[in-house]
Amino acid sequence: MKHNSLLQTFAAAACLVAFTQCQTAPKASSIELSNTSDLALTDKAISIERAQITNIPEGEVFPLIIASNGDTIASQLDDLNGDQNWDELFFVVNLAVNEKATYSLQWVNQKPSYTVRTSARFGKRSSADSPVEPATSEILPANEIYKSLGYQRYQTDGPSWENDKIGFRHYLDGRNSKDLFGKRAPFMSPENVGINADGAVEDNYHVMADWGRDILAVGNSVGLGGYALIAGDSLVRLGITLNDSVNNVEKTIFQITNEGPVKSTLSYQYENWHPLDRSYNIDETTTIWPGMYAYQNTVKFSGLQGDETLVVGLVNINNQNPLEEIPVNDEWMVLLTHDQQTYNREWWLGLAIIIPRNLYEGYTEAPKTGQLTNTFLAKLKVENDKPVTYYAAAGWELSDENFKNADFFRDYVVNLVEQLSAGVDVTIQ
Repeated sequence: MKHNSLLQTFAAAACLVAFTQCQTAPKASSIELSNTSDLALTDKAISIERAQITNIPEGEVFPLIIASNGDTIASQLDDLNGDQNWDELFFVVNLAVNEKATYSLQWVNQKPSYTVRTSARFGKRSSADSPVEPATSEILPANEIYKSLGYQRYQTDGPSWENDKIGFRHYLDGRNSKDLFGKRAPFMSPENVGINADGAVEDNYHVMADWGRDILAVGNSVGLGGYALIAGDSLVRLGITLNDSVNNVEKTIFQITNEGPVKSTLSYQYENWHPLDRSYNIDETTTIWPGMYAYQNTVKFSGLQGDETLVVGLVNINNQNPLEEIPVNDEWMVLLTHDQQTYNREWWLGLAIIIPRNLYEGYTEAPKTGQLTNTFLAKLKVENDKPVTYYAAAGWELSDENFKNADFFRDYVVNLVEQLSAGVDVTIQ
């Protein structure tokens, strides 16, 4: 009883100090987190379903989470199913080995302001002469791609997402590769990256800025964490290259589904992808939260005939070193490279994909020519309507000079996997 009263006192004080004119709703809960691992956890992602939380006031309210020492924990409410109602309370925390920590969950009427540690960005233009405008969604028909339009419609070729450590982008223009922004600072990159002073699409992100730059050559690979299928004996690309005038995906639907200080999520639907004589539909969700040099990706297929293998890619254009396979634990397998594999082999860069070990069936290499090239491809079992979740990670020497060292990068990725695997018990009262 005294402990709960103390927490409520901390919460009220924090509300007065941090959020002027903030009104606290009358009901509160406590959240207890128990680190069940022998690993100290840093920026550990905590997701709590709405159904787990009681005493939510009516009307528009926002969470205020206060640690027992009075610190405010940045948090957000996310709509996961698109019904315009929040389904998840999300935040990240640091927990010592085997620590049990208690937090007060209060509800306030004004949205708190936190340091922004994740971001998602998308911009498009309606014609070659129109300026780029910010957007959160897009529907791309098969015939409205770069070559048939005669101009690049999208800022940075498609959406980008980042956290305080690293950034990425997706080629929405039909190529569906995943590219890499190396970051030199924790702040979010400017909203006008990829746009010139006249509002036109411009490749200005391959030059160094205070925040960083694009550092990875992708070509006709699927980049870092892009994917494809082996159907029968054929490697088939999801989408096209810049040389093609019609997409092999009938309709691509994109949306920034959530953007917040501690989590940003993007979704893609590929309707009637028709390689060979087949037709597939795919749902893809990309998520990033603070503190990790990585993002999470989940893909789900329908229309599979039973002879398909999912392949997840690790670009191999400027790498000259062998691929490493690292079984970290029973849950995850890592495929990793480390070399001066940035543009012009200028900087040291480690790349890795973290894939489910129970689905892993070895790897292959894409050919040097064709629609999908220069990629190490992790082979995974895949079934209709069963989501597959994996991670893609990168460590650039200008983000942390220790990433010059292959052992350091390898140790970082192994520790990241252990952090992702670590369990945290959540109790709400």
